[in-house]
Amino acid sequence: MAKVAINLSTGSIQQEEIIVGIDLGTTNSLVAYIHPDGRHPVAINDQGRGTIVPSVVHFPGGGDTPIVGTDAKEYLLTEPQNTIYSVKRLLGKSYQDLGQHAQELGYKVIDDNSEGLVKIRVGDTFYSPIELSAEILKELRQRAEHALKTPVNKAVITVPAYFNDSQRQATRDAGRLAGLEVLRIVNEPTAAALAYGIGLSPDEEKTVAVYDLGGGTFDVSILRIQQGIFEVLSTNGDTYLGGDDLDRAIINHWTQQHQLAQAVAASGSLQQELRLLAEAAKRYLSQHEDFAANFNDVVLRLTKPEFNDLIRPLVERTITSCRQALADAKLTPADLDAVLLVGGSTRVPLVYDAVSEFFQQPANNSLNPDEVVALGAAIQADILGGNRRDVLLLDVTPLTLGIETLGGLMDPIIPRNSKIPTKAGRQYTTSVDGQVNLKISVYQGERDLVKENRKLAEFDLRGIPAMPAGLPKVDVNFILNADGILKVEAIELRSNTRQAVEIKPQYGLTDEQVEQMLMDSMTHAREDIAARMVIEARTVAEQMLYQVERFVAKNGQHLTPEETTQTHAGVEQLKAALTTQDKDTILKAVDELEELTRPFAERVMNISISQAMAGKKIE
Repeated sequence: MAKVAINLSTGSIQQEEIIVGIDLGTTNSLVAYIHPDGRHPVAINDQGRGTIVPSVVHFPGGGDTPIVGTDAKEYLLTEPQNTIYSVKRLLGKSYQDLGQHAQELGYKVIDDNSEGLVKIRVGDTFYSPIELSAEILKELRQRAEHALKTPVNKAVITVPAYFNDSQRQATRDAGRLAGLEVLRIVNEPTAAALAYGIGLSPDEEKTVAVYDLGGGTFDVSILRIQQGIFEVLSTNGDTYLGGDDLDRAIINHWTQQHQLAQAVAASGSLQQELRLLAEAAKRYLSQHEDFAANFNDVVLRLTKPEFNDLIRPLVERTITSCRQALADAKLTPADLDAVLLVGGSTRVPLVYDAVSEFFQQPANNSLNPDEVVALGAAIQADILGGNRRDVLLLDVTPLTLGIETLGGLMDPIIPRNSKIPTKAGRQYTTSVDGQVNLKISVYQGERDLVKENRKLAEFDLRGIPAMPAGLPKVDVNFILNADGILKVEAIELRSNTRQAVEIKPQYGLTDEQVEQMLMDSMTHAREDIAARMVIEARTVAEQMLYQVERFVAKNGQHLTPEETTQTHAGVEQLKAALTTQDKDTILKAVDELEELTRPFAERVMNISISQAMAGKKIE
């Protein structure tokens, strides 16, 4: 007896499982799907709440049941320490990557003084950007399921073209933690081009610019589309420039004009009110010539020419990025077939005019700029679902390929569903002083622990020069050819020592076994990622203990007896935490030891510099 799926939302017979397209944004996120009747992409508006979901996660009272989206946004000023925003900027990043930007966030990002990925502290609980992004994706998934009245388990998720391998993998992990099988990670400009209908025809050849000005970020990409293949020729932008900065220019203008700084600084609600008025002015002036509103017994006014003067320097910064992107692609404006606009801030007339003038052609803004990336992701999902016969779908690898790292973790190099042929790589280092050999173990599968995956090969990279831990730089590259043959190559960059092996990854696996491995990865996603986080926390803690004990042994003479005693107590507390197998307990002890040792570590460094510079002249 055959089963027939009926979509309760539309009343139509559902021929295939719904695969959604998701735009996971810095400021806002959306989910879209292909409507079964017209076969066109639609952004999902659940219960009339709007298509846009703010990318904000709030933990009431620092608890573990989060509020996501519009309701969470209200707590940005009243409970900033428990309200996480712009988490996309933290995906796949270490504290060192963030630099001074970590200080600008309203919440606590842990500095473990290492290359380890950042953690966010809320109360006594520690979250990775992956877990927080998963909460946003979970909200999108639930909205889609509620609106479509059908389970949603598969998705295509978009990322900026400049996202590196680590950031892309973090996005995949977030999807998996939200209960989604991520069929493909797609570049945002590629999704935008698909939404505008470019690249759907296999014989089409075009070169386009995608100008994307969102709430918090700006980027411009130059794409070449040939035979259904999207190649990113260049990308440029500013991860700290967006619509929020246009609002801030208005706020600063009003604050100076009416001497509001003191009143606003004293009241969180006034801050919020002024910010919302600035945003309202920006939107209103896109359609009208002047804006006026009452604020705290003051009438705030702004004309369109004044607004343009305020934001012109910001818009000019985006044009500088466009100029650089064209130069990097070795192209001129005349070489472009189209300029596509993405992001809500492109509704500002000055932005449209500046972009059209620079590229010497009218920019295409015919689609809703907030929705265009999600719509393109839905089209890509439709292609992967096999519903568009006219579109070239390249062969893909059926299972993730990666290597074993510290603690028996699987570090993915080529994710499942990557187009082949393909090449990807990561850089690693040694974990022990004087280590001269590095074992490379290659695995295939979707689980976080290598013991749950299938081992394909193992080889040793020998002859690494003896150096302190962390100094050797080992590039591990995976090259997967069109026949599915995998070549794994390891190179120590300082000495040029190299070793390689060839593997046939699909060998011996039936379709049923591949399907079972995928099912297992979804079924065990939460426990797998929980196990991974404990192992990662243990690794961070062991590195911290190693560093602190070595530091005290070497610099003990510069510490007071009280500092030495406190440090030993902190070390013992961290060792005790390691026995708990609880990531939050371990990371809390790491954080406290870091806070304890930072002041005198900086003092010792200053002493060392002073001694090194003694008697030397700076010329």
